[in-house]
Amino acid sequence: MQTAKHIHIIMPVKDSIIMTEKAIRAIVASGHTLCIYDDHSLPENAHRLDELATELGIQVVHISDITDHPSPNYRMVLQKAQQHAMADNKHLVIVESDVIVQSDTLNKMQAEVQAGVGMVAAVTVDEQGTYNFPYHYARGWRYRLCGQKTIATKKRFSFCCTLLTNELLHKADFQLLDPTKNWYDVTISHWSVHLGLINLLMLGNPVLHFPHASRPWKRLKYTHPLRYYWRKFTQKLDKI
Repeated sequence: MQTAKHIHIIMPVKDSIIMTEKAIRAIVASGHTLCIYDDHSLPENAHRLDELATELGIQVVHISDITDHPSPNYRMVLQKAQQHAMADNKHLVIVESDVIVQSDTLNKMQAEVQAGVGMVAAVTVDEQGTYNFPYHYARGWRYRLCGQKTIATKKRFSFCCTLLTNELLHKADFQLLDPTKNWYDVTISHWSVHLGLINLLMLGNPVLHFPHASRPWKRLKYTHPLRYYWRKFTQKLDKI
């Protein structure tokens, strides 16, 4: 296995500041720094991110300083992050603001990188340790695969806590991402497979995930599904 390169960690953020701060502090406590992309948070939340930047030595990029295009601006964030990571010859790690990493999560992910790997994802769990959204489909794997803790899969990945290798960044042009969509994790995980790269899901490297804490309206899917799908289709939210 090759020695992993250093990583460029980003976290796209819009409001949900209490959860976001917990997610940020977990990464910093694990010995890493990161770049926050603040996608038009409320002024008081943007200010709190600036305070955290000063306190913790992290970087905050306010999308409002770049464009007045309304949130979400995930395509722009991914394009800029790809450019920064490639310029520094690093892998790109995306940690969403509703995910809490463990002290060794990111180092374990780097250790899985070798030639031919496109993406490495940490499986997500709830507070009881059960695989949860978006990796429900992995619940039976650990039994069927005789205890393997990292498996290669062609199934979709999420950006909850995912490493995109430098090799993938050089082969996939994020400038080609469809501007009519809002979320690109499924698209890029499919690109990786189509490029002949291997995507690895780490069943033995779980991260705590509070689904949709960073996008509270999506919790309507479970509490008021009719309202959720009405907003999704009439307001064109949640495009993948």
